[in-house]
Amino acid sequence: MSTLAGKIAVISGGTTGIGLAIAQRFVAEGAHVFIFGRRQAQLDEAAKLIGRNVTTIQADASNLDDLDRVAAEVREKKGVVDIIVSNAGFTEQASIDTLTPEHFDKTFNLMARGPVFLVQKLLPLMTAGGSIVLVSSAMHVMGVAGHTTYAATKAALRSYARTWAAEFKDRGIRVNTLSPGVTDTPILDSQTETREYLVNMYQGMVPIGRLARAEEMANAVLFLASDQSSYVTGADLMVDGGIGQV
Repeated sequence: MSTLAGKIAVISGGTTGIGLAIAQRFVAEGAHVFIFGRRQAQLDEAAKLIGRNVTTIQADASNLDDLDRVAAEVREKKGVVDIIVSNAGFTEQASIDTLTPEHFDKTFNLMARGPVFLVQKLLPLMTAGGSIVLVSSAMHVMGVAGHTTYAATKAALRSYARTWAAEFKDRGIRVNTLSPGVTDTPILDSQTETREYLVNMYQGMVPIGRLARAEEMANAVLFLASDQSSYVTGADLMVDGGIGQV
């Protein structure tokens, strides 16, 4: 029997990279997924790649009105949520002497504020036995220059998981974080350095000697989202090739 047979999952940032891989794996395991993102063209392409059991919603994970629409559509179409995966994010480096209020607000609104209200708005629909997975980063235990805001938002997610694991225990809802290492996704293309430079640099830092594949992160999220991890809550699963460990 499929691991997620009959489950309803909501995934923010589900159009590319790790989020798309999670959506594909969940559907393969029997779930129906709601994915949302800002760009309709990417949503349409993701839906084609996923193929079935997917509902797309054009919405910005940092916009509270959009999150209300996401919750309303999930309520109307399925009525319940079994799994929430907060994955939407981006990387934009800035040293402390060049960091602007606009950069700070953009980063925190999407990756620290957005997950709070996504969970708040979907929580009334969640079933006992539900699972919330917050996609953090190995960066939250590291010190890497130029990542003041990014690393801080990822540390916030780790804190949320601890707090919510305690707060939701009587509802039967588990909360955990996934902390990926450097993963080979389109986010590498958005950096100021070339992909080749970044891949070579990070491979030299990772004990396993290569970047992660998005599918490897999806495997880990499947574990946290399913009953395979039924005795795991408030935890941080580091799937980082050792970069944050040694």
